[in-house]
Amino acid sequence: MNIIIALFILSFLVFFHELGHFIVARLCGVAVEVFSIGFGKKLFSFSFKGTQYALSLIPLGGYVKLKGQDDSNPKVKNNEKDSYFSKSPAQRIAILLAGPLFNLILAFMLYVIIGMGGKMSLLPVVGEVKAGYPAQAAQIQAGDRILAINDKSIKTWEELDSMIINSKGEIDIRIQREHTSPEIFEVRVLPKQQEAKNIFGEPIVRNVIGITSANAMDIVRYNILESLHYGINETIKASTLILQGVIKLISGVVPSSEVGGVVSIVSIIGSASGWAMLFSLCALISVNLGILNLLPIPALDGGHILFNCYELITRTPPNENIAYYLTICGWVILITLMLLGLYNDILRLSF
Repeated sequence: MNIIIALFILSFLVFFHELGHFIVARLCGVAVEVFSIGFGKKLFSFSFKGTQYALSLIPLGGYVKLKGQDDSNPKVKNNEKDSYFSKSPAQRIAILLAGPLFNLILAFMLYVIIGMGGKMSLLPVVGEVKAGYPAQAAQIQAGDRILAINDKSIKTWEELDSMIINSKGEIDIRIQREHTSPEIFEVRVLPKQQEAKNIFGEPIVRNVIGITSANAMDIVRYNILESLHYGINETIKASTLILQGVIKLISGVVPSSEVGGVVSIVSIIGSASGWAMLFSLCALISVNLGILNLLPIPALDGGHILFNCYELITRTPPNENIAYYLTICGWVILITLMLLGLYNDILRLSF
């Protein structure tokens, strides 16, 4: 049952991506010949206003077929009034950008819902104060709850950690301490720099004040404005993380064995416990779809955007032969990555 739900969710994320292409293409006057959820043999289809809507056999994606566009062969062009290539490069770029943009918008909306609905989070409660660190010098104690840093409200340990890491110079920390009655006061702390490792295992230098979490957990909710801010921050954070991951993979910092395929995605979605975690995973995968589709690989939206940017700047379409062979190379790269992901998925299932 979990697998079916996971496949449905993955199909919905792809549907939303294709919906972006579809809406902007129609707004630009481009005829959409097919809008399909899934690939392969069509299980069910109907036509409405010149577009065939289909549900296909393999529920691992989807596509829209624009009149005059052939992703596999850029030499094939149709210049009729309602075709893709009859439109200006700027309009084509808008159509291509719409899919990834819709993925980012969907992720943002999911994060906003999470923020308003509440998610289980580590609270900003101090568990241990390390000797010889700035927190000890400021007389911060175990059990203290951090309410704010530099007058910015803190609700989770993640927010606390982020504010300390990104601080420049001294910070004012507002603390609530439980005695016979709650006591609220402020201390000024100058974080010290300490060697650490980032999520990719690379050595870095980060700001610390010498406290650890008490591992206190609770559901944290935000108001509407805070949720909008949370949605923007989480979408940017996820986008940055995925871009960094791609760069680290290309540079060899992240081994190719970490590449996952559809099986990994379905497995991760299926293992989610609770609606907030499920929404969070869906948002992350949606951002992943959006960002990866913007990579400048000719078989992806990003590659086609690159071709159209070239035409927009030079006022000359790219050489058809060069575009054709670059597209073939793009498909080879994509198929290789998909096979690598599938191979890694099989290895993970075997052990």
